[in-house]
Amino acid sequence: MELRVLGCSGGIGESRKTTSFLVDGEILIDAGSGVGSLSLDEMAKVKHIFLTHSHLDHVHAIPLLVDSIFDRIEEPIVVHGLPETIQALQSHIFNWVIWPDFSRLPHPDSPVLAFEPMHPGERYRVGDNVFEMVPVHHIVPTVGYLVTSPTAAFAFSGDTTTNDSLWNALNALPKLDMLVVEAAFSNEEEELCRASRHYCPKLLAADLLKLKHDPTICLTHAKPGEEEQIYQECRESITGRQLVHLSGGEVFTL
Repeated sequence: MELRVLGCSGGIGESRKTTSFLVDGEILIDAGSGVGSLSLDEMAKVKHIFLTHSHLDHVHAIPLLVDSIFDRIEEPIVVHGLPETIQALQSHIFNWVIWPDFSRLPHPDSPVLAFEPMHPGERYRVGDNVFEMVPVHHIVPTVGYLVTSPTAAFAFSGDTTTNDSLWNALNALPKLDMLVVEAAFSNEEEELCRASRHYCPKLLAADLLKLKHDPTICLTHAKPGEEEQIYQECRESITGRQLVHLSGGEVFTL
């Protein structure tokens, strides 16, 4: 299993790109501005998009992706997400006002985009990889994903703050090689962090005590300009764990 970090920032500016991960060259987890790192040929290989939630920094590349490779799409790109997430996309983006409804183009019987609702606990197989949706705790309905293959397992937290559902699901796995988890704010912004339902290093460290596995911990979604402070606070708060500060462009083989 190959995991390529296309974008992992909580915002934009200079080299920063928002959340998107590419699995085995054909599956996206979230579709933020990091999708723009792909060539047209690479975009044309994307067959599935698994969304964590409806916020713009995680979905806004979908319309441009589909438009950019419209003539190359032979089978619909399938967008998986919570019913609430899919409804938000249909109502607020693919509504013929913000963007054309590509789930009906070029023809309703042969569109280039398809929406497929999932619910927490459901699993979807793509090749050798199984994607399981796990509920987390954010300001809008949000999930994380467990991704398992015959030889590897990793998880992505999505946007979340303190919860038990993610950690219970992780502990139920027989193994966990990597956890990509958000740490959006510094500890001095804990009040804002709680209000917007994100992790800061202090809150993340407390929840990591629940985790029975010992995966590589990859930190993502830091607010622009605060990356080094957040990472340093994570290093101070989280002991006995291997931490990786994602910046974008990394490729992991699991």
